[in-house]
Amino acid sequence: MNFLSNSLIVEVCAFSLESCLSAEKGGAKRIELCGSIYEGGTTPSAGFIQLAKQRVSIEIYVMIRPRGGDFYYSDDEISVMEADIRMVKQCGCEGVVLGILHKDGRVNVSQTKAFVALAKPMQVTFHRAIDMTPDYLEALEDIIETGCDRILTSGQKNTAIEGIDNIEILVKQANGRIEIMAGSGVNAINAPMFLQIGVNALHLTGKSSRDSEMVYRKEGIVMGGLSEVPEYEIIYSDFEKVRAVVDCVKCL
Repeated sequence: MNFLSNSLIVEVCAFSLESCLSAEKGGAKRIELCGSIYEGGTTPSAGFIQLAKQRVSIEIYVMIRPRGGDFYYSDDEISVMEADIRMVKQCGCEGVVLGILHKDGRVNVSQTKAFVALAKPMQVTFHRAIDMTPDYLEALEDIIETGCDRILTSGQKNTAIEGIDNIEILVKQANGRIEIMAGSGVNAINAPMFLQIGVNALHLTGKSSRDSEMVYRKEGIVMGGLSEVPEYEIIYSDFEKVRAVVDCVKCL
C-alpha cells in the first residue's frame, strides 16, 4: 500500500460542535473529535459524536481514549475502548484515533491489530502515543504491522516544529507505506516547512479563546482542582486560522 500523494489533508482537532463547524468552514477535510482539551484529548460524548456527524459533511475521526495520562491500559479500559469503537462505527464515522503501549513504552502490536480489525471499515490513526515510545523508528515499523492507516506525531517533542527533523526521518523511513501527519503547534507560519519534508497531512486545533459570558464568577474555587486551568475561558477552533493553513496547502 502506498500513501504518497500530491493531495495533502488538513485535519482539525475539535473539542466542540462550534469547532467542528469552524473546521468545515475553514476548508479542512477531516475532523478529529475529542473531549477533555486539557488532558490532550479523550473519547467525546455519544451526543457530541452524533450531532457532529449530523451537522458537518467532512470526515470525522473519533478519539478512542478512555482517560488522560499514559497509554498503558487495563483490561477494563480495553473493554471500554472496544465498546466506544463499536458505538463510533454505528454513528457512521469514517475513522477512529487511538494508541496503545506496553509498560516498557513499546507499541502494543497485538491489541492495536485487534482494534484495527474491530474498526473496519473505518480507518485508524495511531496518535501521538508514538511520541512516548523509546525507539521512534521501531515504533513506526510496529504501527505499520498493525494495519493502521496513518500516524499523528510531533516528532517526539512537545511541538511538531521542535520535532521536525525527526518527522522528516520518519517520513523517509515510512517511504509511503503509511501516512504521516504532523501535529502540535501547526499553524500558517510553519505549515510550509512541514510540507517541504513530505508529510501527508497537517493536524491543528486553530485554537483561539474568548471570555465566558458568565456574569457571576465564583472566586477561590476551581472545578478541576488546577488553578492554571481557566474556568471562564472558552477555547474554540478559529476558522480563519484553519483557512490560513488550508491556503498554504493549496499553494503547493
